[in-house]
Amino acid sequence: MTPSQDSAPPIGGVLETALYVEDMPRAVHFFADVLGLPVMLRTDRLTAFDAGASSVLLVFARGASQADVTGERGTVPGHDGAGPLHMALRISADAYDGWKARLEAHGVPLRGEMSWPAGGRSLYFEDPDGHVLELATPGLWANY
Repeated sequence: MTPSQDSAPPIGGVLETALYVEDMPRAVHFFADVLGLPVMLRTDRLTAFDAGASSVLLVFARGASQADVTGERGTVPGHDGAGPLHMALRISADAYDGWKARLEAHGVPLRGEMSWPAGGRSLYFEDPDGHVLELATPGLWANY
């Protein structure tokens, strides 16, 4: 191993994750009104949501972010995604039943539930574009 592989600078966590959607207004309604995520930025191409704990959920109009975006401050490489992607949001253990009731009240069917060996629990459901979303309590991973 080289010295750079032995001593990688620390990673502070996942800052952003992205989903790609067919209908931006429908997606914004779901993430803002059903899941309650505050909108931080909204354009025709992208909506950024505050996903808590210094995390940002980027929702892109499918196909609208394939080209590089270059401006006076630099370049963001193009990207896109297809098919049912997955992401999980952290919730407290005492919020689990409230989230289950909220999803039901908004007509969002559950795809599954899981009780993990370390005591965590997960609710699985889909957004309007078929992405598999998860609400997970502590006890899912060794670091959560």
